[in-house]
Amino acid sequence: MKNNDATTVATASQVLSGTSSKRGLARLLPFLGPAFIASIAYVDPGNFATNIEGGAKFGYMLLWVVVASNLMAMLIQMLSAKVGIATGYNLAELCRLHFSRPLVWMMWGTMELVAIATDLAEFLGAALGLNLLFGMPLWIAGLVTTLVTFLILGLQSRGFRSLEMVITAMLGVIAVCYLVETLLDRPDWGQVLYHAAVPRFAGSESILLAAGILGATVMPHVIFLHSSLTQGRIIVNTPAHRRQLFRFELADVIIAMLVAGMVNAAMLMMAAATFHQSGYSHVASIEEAHLTLQPLLGAAAGWFFAISLLAAGLSSTTVGTMAGQIIMQGFLKHHIPVWLRRLVTILPSLVVIFIGLDPTRTLVISQVVLSFGLPFAVIPLILFTSRRDLMGDLVNSRLTTAAAWGVAALIILLNGYLLYQTLFQG
Repeated sequence: MKNNDATTVATASQVLSGTSSKRGLARLLPFLGPAFIASIAYVDPGNFATNIEGGAKFGYMLLWVVVASNLMAMLIQMLSAKVGIATGYNLAELCRLHFSRPLVWMMWGTMELVAIATDLAEFLGAALGLNLLFGMPLWIAGLVTTLVTFLILGLQSRGFRSLEMVITAMLGVIAVCYLVETLLDRPDWGQVLYHAAVPRFAGSESILLAAGILGATVMPHVIFLHSSLTQGRIIVNTPAHRRQLFRFELADVIIAMLVAGMVNAAMLMMAAATFHQSGYSHVASIEEAHLTLQPLLGAAAGWFFAISLLAAGLSSTTVGTMAGQIIMQGFLKHHIPVWLRRLVTILPSLVVIFIGLDPTRTLVISQVVLSFGLPFAVIPLILFTSRRDLMGDLVNSRLTTAAAWGVAALIILLNGYLLYQTLFQG
């Protein structure tokens, strides 16, 4: 075990056993990390596209959707973290152990497609960030993105803590960039507070955009990943310590998802205060947003926007590769080197760049593919976390199970609606 990891595990063990002298945040620190890695999926380039379009077209009106989405994401990620702690298995392993072989193979195939589609969106976002920042041709930006993600993934060899720190730092960069954007665009805080709390629509297009924001809330690949991140990070052997560990992980989920939620809200607020208020309600792509920001708010706004996009793309494509590893290992008990995994998932992205497809349109199509994988992640998660024979004292309460099924039904229905609209209504 690496030095950072050993220190983290030792400190966590002291806290759980009651022998630690640490207080307050210092007690919580060794448990923070898994949810921050998972939360990156909620601020990936796909979120940029939907939040910007929602804010540009309807101002602050759909902020309540962002708030509701964040609460739903917290619940699902909490269940994902809990299943790893309670059972010692990740979600894909549980599916392999409890479902029939044909179903397991079908789930694996679907989730592999989801992993590739996810990586396509995230990789393109990173390449687009480099293109906007430095004027790089997209194909060169794609090659640079490939190299950088290989370097970040190489941190896995140094233990879990190094990778957690780098991914968390990238989330911090995104958050700081949007804090600066918020200061520059000066949103109407009265409108922000009102629309964050009061549900409202303005015709069918606003409903469709709300479905886009809410329906893409839960990312199926990161549900599998989060269950693995908590699985063997800190080993506990008693039910009491397991309950304690889960309480600390719950704090990890709440903090990380609050940061991700505030970033998403800031994206929509920026588009509302800058584009909608200035009459640029047509802005619907990332490139348009970058070009329009600079004359309205100055060059600095464009730079911070591009930096946040780059950080989001690099971190989320790294997390996507990690999720792909867990999916293959869990469903098939087969492990391939991370460099080969990265190479396989990166090829479709490079093809898209080299043949010159529109990046934003490709992002939208990739989100449709994600819809297919959602039931295969959410439904097993709720089934397993509701079983006392698997979860022990950490089994869901009836209220938690009911809330989870309600959230799952809503998200799956909205994804189905989005899928229909995209494929059959243009």
